[in-house]
This record gives sequence, structure tokens and C-alpha cells, in this order.
Amino acid sequence: PYDVREIIARLVDDSDFQEFKPAWGSSLVCGFSEICGQPVGILGNNGALFSESALKGAQFIQLCDQRNIPLLFLHNITGFMVGTDAERGGIAKNSAKMVYAMSVARVPRLSVIIGGSYGAGNYGMCGRGFRPDFLFAWPTAEVATMSADIASNVMLELRRGKHQRVAAPQEELDAIEKSVRDQYGTQSDPYYATSRLWDDGIISPAQTRDILGMCLAIVRSTPDVDQFSPVYRM
Repeated sequence: PYDVREIIARLVDDSDFQEFKPAWGSSLVCGFSEICGQPVGILGNNGALFSESALKGAQFIQLCDQRNIPLLFLHNITGFMVGTDAERGGIAKNSAKMVYAMSVARVPRLSVIIGGSYGAGNYGMCGRGFRPDFLFAWPTAEVATMSADIASNVMLELRRGKHQRVAAPQEELDAIEKSVRDQYGTQSDPYYATSRLWDDGIISPAQTRDILGMCLAIVRSTPDVDQFSPVYRM
């Protein structure tokens, strides 16, 4: 974990970033800035998305859509918060609002996976399933349903559940853990993902600003087309 504001400060012009509602939903940082002279609305993760963070994200996306400001999503997310308190707080409803706002936004959308991008958090932050105009990854990126640690714990708990009266053989549990960790470790690798065209390429962190500036210029200069076109969505 790290403060995504430190990354934003190194991407935007003059490190000038006007943050949107900084005291509310702090696990999602939203704000307005410019990259290479191009206006952009930025959403970056500072942890899992809580109910307030999801509402904040939905509001910010709608605001950028109304102002015709392109969106940039910086992924470093374990997913939406789970648990009894989160469910009672409306996480299912509010996370759906953010996903819906993102999916129907008519402005160009760019995504950069700078850390992990797991589970439904990948959807909310405009992952490949929602066809962003450009999607890049850093060499530190990981894309998966969940992390290797969580996946192995889930599978071990499921296996132990079948042996409630008799303890599961330790050799079997070790084999399951190794198999799951190996699978998730391999398939979460950014080179595994980019070789299957799950993104538009791995880019160097030092070149991210220049590449985003070029991409913003491209989407700004592309003529409007039917938003339901299978070739391009503006």
C-alpha cells in the first residue's frame, strides 16, 4: 500500500491536482488535473473501496461525464469491502452505482494498472471487461479474481470443511496450497496477462506521463461515433 497522491503528483502538470471531496470516502482519491495540457479526471485507489468511496466515485464519474472530461483510472485495489458491516452499509447497492456510472460514461476512459487489480474492484475501476479506450499495466501489475494468499486460504478452508470430524491430511492440504499459489502466481503475472492481450501493453512508470498525454490527445482528436459501435466507443 502507498498513497496514490504521490503517483498522481508525478503524472500531472506541475503536480497540480484539485481533489474532489478529500475528507469523504478516503480510500478512493478523485480529482481534476491536466496531463500534457489535456484535462483529465483521475480516480486512484488508496485501499479497498468502501460504500462511501463507491458513492464518491459514482458522483465524480458523472460530473466528469457532464463536463466532457476524460477519465483516468489508476488501479491498486483488492476489491470492494466485504463483511456484515459493509453489507449493512449498502456496499452492494453503492458499488453497483459506481460500476453503472463508469459503464455508461460517454467520455474517453483510460486505465493504468499500477498495482493489484482484484475481483469486482477491477470492474469498478474500468478493467478490460468494460472496454476502456486504453489499458496499460506497470511491471508491478497483478490482475486476478483474488490474490494468491486469499485464494489459497479459501481453498484450504473449503477442503477442511469436508473433514469436520476427521482432520484433513496435512500432505493433501500442502499440495492444494502449492497448486493454488503456483496457478495464481503464474496467471497474475503482468507478462502472462499482456501476452493474452488483457491490456494494451506493459509500460515503464517513468514513461507513463508521456504515454497518457499522447493517448489523451488521440481520444480528443477522434471523431464522435455511435457509442454502440462494436469497433469504437467514445
